[in-house]
Amino acid sequence: MESSTTILQLSHQISFLHPKLCRRRRRSIMDSSPFRPWKHRISQPTRFYCQKMYVPGFGEASPEAKGAKNLHNFFTYIAVRIVTAQLQSYNPEAYEELMEFLGTHSLNDGDKFCADLMRESLRHKSLALRILEVRSAYCKNDFEWDNLKRLASKMVDESNTRIMRDYVLEHVEREK
Repeated sequence: MESSTTILQLSHQISFLHPKLCRRRRRSIMDSSPFRPWKHRISQPTRFYCQKMYVPGFGEASPEAKGAKNLHNFFTYIAVRIVTAQLQSYNPEAYEELMEFLGTHSLNDGDKFCADLMRESLRHKSLALRILEVRSAYCKNDFEWDNLKRLASKMVDESNTRIMRDYVLEHVEREK
């Protein structure tokens, strides 16, 4: 009993020293009073300031989410290319089946392609599972993310420079 009393006394002493505990204690005391004019104020919305650009027109998804979706479909395309190259050398029958399926189904939506392939037949199901496995392995282990960022940035810079240079040259020729 004595130790609990000591702990209680220490906690009261600490609450006066520690600002967070002190605020908590003050709040509980003030909340018990009947007159609280600050409760009647209308709260202002909190503004968040961010160093990133606002990109309008993307609805529920960010530009990064849209890019990720395109990369996801691209990884399916890459996986299909890898699997067809593998099948061509060691399983020509499965290669032909996959090529026939590719002729009738679009690879624009990678998930739909794999789902349709999986439902086609038992042999096609194993091909779809192989494509899913390769897609995941390529994305996690083989795709060079840093190289993508470097190349994309380089392409944007070179393209911007080319467009501005062409415009200036065009403008100079018009003035002659």
